[in-house]
Amino acid sequence: MNYISTRGGGSPVDFETALLTGLAGDGGLYVPESWPQFSTAELTRLARLDYAELAFEVMAPLVGDAIPSARLQSLIDAAYDSFDHKAVTPLVQLDRRNWLLELFHGPTLAFKDVALQLVGRLFDDVLTRRKARVTILVATSGDTGSAAIHAIAGRAAADIFVLHPHGRTSDIQRLQMTTVTEPNVHNIAIEGTFDDCQALVKAMFNDSDFRDKARLSGMNSINWARVMPQIVYYFHAALSLGRESRPTDFSVPTGNFGDIYAGFAAKRMGLPVGQLIIATNVNDILARTLATGRYAVGEVSQTISPSMDIQISSNFERLLFDAAGRDPAAGRRYMDGLSQSGAFTLSEAAHQAICEDFAACRIDEAETRAEIAQSYRETGMLIDPHSAVGRAAARRQIQPDRETPMVTLATAHPGKFPDAVQEATGQTPALPERYADLREREERYEILPNDLQAVESFIKARI
Repeated sequence: MNYISTRGGGSPVDFETALLTGLAGDGGLYVPESWPQFSTAELTRLARLDYAELAFEVMAPLVGDAIPSARLQSLIDAAYDSFDHKAVTPLVQLDRRNWLLELFHGPTLAFKDVALQLVGRLFDDVLTRRKARVTILVATSGDTGSAAIHAIAGRAAADIFVLHPHGRTSDIQRLQMTTVTEPNVHNIAIEGTFDDCQALVKAMFNDSDFRDKARLSGMNSINWARVMPQIVYYFHAALSLGRESRPTDFSVPTGNFGDIYAGFAAKRMGLPVGQLIIATNVNDILARTLATGRYAVGEVSQTISPSMDIQISSNFERLLFDAAGRDPAAGRRYMDGLSQSGAFTLSEAAHQAICEDFAACRIDEAETRAEIAQSYRETGMLIDPHSAVGRAAARRQIQPDRETPMVTLATAHPGKFPDAVQEATGQTPALPERYADLREREERYEILPNDLQAVESFIKARI
């Protein structure tokens, strides 16, 4: 399997190169040169497998011959042995047609663990064989940072620097990052928004001199290896419901577009996926884009679902590439417009192609709180604000005359957002016992301005 840039530059690369470089040399994102295909008969066979076995079958064609099969299966087994639930991503039935896919049973209680517990091991394996070392650079709105840190902390082949927006994560999200004190872990609180953190990371990758000297690599969802393991839980959910030949709808709390893009990838690989619902909070750039065909960056609003407080959804570039018929010139025009004016307008054909696969819903703060309360009244379950955005969008989009099951992705444990959940329900969600003393642990992080030179200097002094 080879990977190509969404912007058309350079030669195709193998999986290992896409993993280690993260961002293509021309600033584009890597995508598979072609999509592997699973037939209905193959899906029926996959339905009998446990999660780790299924993960191997789905990902092996995407890895190709870059990693031997036995080693890949061993890395997958080790990654998912770290989860609290044997099913890894269990499905919970809410009513006749609605299901919740719990993605928060990993070490840091968020869906990012599903990918990053494997990605960390992939990095370690490849770098150890190459006798190499890298500097991993991550921007986070909350959950990616802690998941990346817990995947890399203490590993010999990498340093990790995580940029988070100062004062714009939940306390639990921050503490899960800043209380990890292994010497290869460095936390940076940027005086700005997540979009500022993301822009700094992209600028450092685009600074070729700094990138090469620091041996930069990334674990954000701009790295294809981050998206790839997320494809698996779409297969897992649909096959668990016996939907090998019939569609399943998914409602996905969406900020940076990586999680829902994985659903699009699963559909391209032959899984019968019906609606893919982009569930956004008031930072609704994706909902506006689907409604109008124009992608226009606005101001970031701070919400109780902070991982979605984003205006620039990086993975949307991957979707644009397919929507434009895999024409890199069209993608470059869109990205040039975004960098020059903060906006671009989709062609009619691209807009239509996107709307065939996706719907979108904007859920405001009052609706998010109301959904947390309603879900608790109806089921006795506590859900976090991000999952509530997804659940509210599912309610709005579900069609009475359609019998297709609706799966909402529950992306974080409610205990990570106790204030919002308590306000809505009167109940304070408990964290797992291993985090009982989290608030008492020592923190270590630096506050830096939203300034590229300051951040690069900080990193240079510590690698």
